[in-house]
Amino acid sequence: MGALKYSFTIVLLSVVSLSANAKIIESTRLVGFGQAKYPEGFTHFDYVNPDAPKYGKVAFGRIGTYDNFNRYASRGVAAAATDELYDSLMFSPSDEVDSYYPLIAEKVRYSDDFKWMEVDINPKARFHDGEPITAQDVEFSFNKFMTEGVPQFRVYFKEVKSVKALNDRTVRVEMAVPNREKLFSLVQSLAILPEHYWKNKNFSEPLDTPPVGSSAYKIIDYKPGQSVTYGLVDDYWAKDLPVNVGRNNFKKIEYDYYRDETVLLEAFKAGEFDFRQESSAKFWANSYTGTNFDKGYIKKEEIAHHKPVPTQGFVFNTQRGIFSDPKVREALNYAFDFEWMNKNMFYNSYLRTRSYFENSEYEAKGLPSKEELTVLTPFKDQIPERVFTEEYQPPKTDGTGRIRKQMRIAFKLLKQAGWELKDGVMTNVKTGKPFAFELLIYSPTTERYAIPLQKNLKRMGIDMKIRTIDTTQYIKRLRDRDFDMVSSAYPAMNYPSPNLMIVWNSNYIDSTYNTAGVSDPVIDKLTMDIAKNQQDPEKLLVLGRAMDRVLQWNFYIIPQWYINKYRVATWDKFERPAIMPTYDLGVDTWWISKEKAEKLPEKRQ
Repeated sequence: MGALKYSFTIVLLSVVSLSANAKIIESTRLVGFGQAKYPEGFTHFDYVNPDAPKYGKVAFGRIGTYDNFNRYASRGVAAAATDELYDSLMFSPSDEVDSYYPLIAEKVRYSDDFKWMEVDINPKARFHDGEPITAQDVEFSFNKFMTEGVPQFRVYFKEVKSVKALNDRTVRVEMAVPNREKLFSLVQSLAILPEHYWKNKNFSEPLDTPPVGSSAYKIIDYKPGQSVTYGLVDDYWAKDLPVNVGRNNFKKIEYDYYRDETVLLEAFKAGEFDFRQESSAKFWANSYTGTNFDKGYIKKEEIAHHKPVPTQGFVFNTQRGIFSDPKVREALNYAFDFEWMNKNMFYNSYLRTRSYFENSEYEAKGLPSKEELTVLTPFKDQIPERVFTEEYQPPKTDGTGRIRKQMRIAFKLLKQAGWELKDGVMTNVKTGKPFAFELLIYSPTTERYAIPLQKNLKRMGIDMKIRTIDTTQYIKRLRDRDFDMVSSAYPAMNYPSPNLMIVWNSNYIDSTYNTAGVSDPVIDKLTMDIAKNQQDPEKLLVLGRAMDRVLQWNFYIIPQWYINKYRVATWDKFERPAIMPTYDLGVDTWWISKEKAEKLPEKRQ
């Protein structure tokens, strides 16, 4: 990080004085964090093969079904990959953090006080029906999302005053409240819709036929609820842009739907589809066997990665009185025997989660640095003392399943919090009520690894009921904060971004992202400081680690596990570039080898 200097642009085409306090920056790219990797005039990303052939068909499997083709509808289940039908103004490579290069956009101009931005549209840009992509389409898209899109879009972009087409090729974004993050995010990520297709349609309603898109692929065939097939657009206007060279190499991509996980796996082994990324340690250890493996038709790989991973855990709802005391939350951590579970249930496949920036440089390790102490010391009376004196590590067992030592520590903590064991039941000293709560889940898989926790808690006199409901009810109860505990994950973050506000800041206490219901003035201050210091990677490194320590020692979760590799099985017809992108598996850069495919059974060729 020492050599990393913040830069909004690599190519500064011109800087013109706007006033005493603002300048106009004109650029061919946007950089939200750090310094852009690729220089002006680059021809392709480092992690692609620019000479990869455009050949063959790949099939993927999906569980369930679908009933519409509008990814942005407020009801229904959209078909796989329908969110990729529309190109955005800029494209972000998978080997950088928050850097964006031209796609529909050709270049941008903005004031360095972030009050506005103008975007010039590439005159070659076209929708799949041949109609040009114009500034009017950009204006229309923003308004359509704001008026008929999901409520989160309106909330997130409430600082945007207007998006207006100045002419066919230039659109201007005005901010009601200057905000670099929101301004950049809108220009980088907004899906551009064809006004001529959507203007008389309700954007919140499902579609029973494919819409007009603009990306490298379009839907060419489908069986409602069963499959959907995309074809590479031969005359795709952007195929030779640097952001697309070496990508999108399959001529056809098919998604087939199956009833459940077991049927899905057996279909893969039988040759019904080509690619499977496995999430279950049990399946990976025991189920990837059979004739097609023995003959070498199916290839099984573990591909290491170094990208940040989600922070997965049993999340306490701290708004519930029973979990408002950090000592109680810490005590329950001692009932989770990761070492036993990893050995007996997960085939020693996983590593223990310990950070909210897991597998990244922002993970807090050791004791606070001098710079971190500068951030943390003003809060010394408001945060746990151990933030300054100990490195956080989740409780560790010997893996035998016997946790008496851990239980003794838990009992001591619970006693300090006003609980004691009476006739084998953990009881509140003041109220006389037993310690009982509910874990809310929607997946049988969660129940499998929740039961060992339940059993250990029972040994401690604590009654954890496991309640399984359908996903619709689950989401509603999550939104209403009508739960005691859930098994969930905080999203992986490449760097401490302003998105931490909606995850941890008390102003977003009603957000489903703030799962733990955290309302803490220190965390509020740290998230606000992170949001204010996005232009300073060195400062963010310190703030990120400092915040991680505060979160760790507040015990908002019982940490679960993570894996730092991809488990991938494929029918052996693929090739991939020598360099894998840092933040993704990079399947969009793979290609099919005709020679390898011809050695497979005819169905998989």
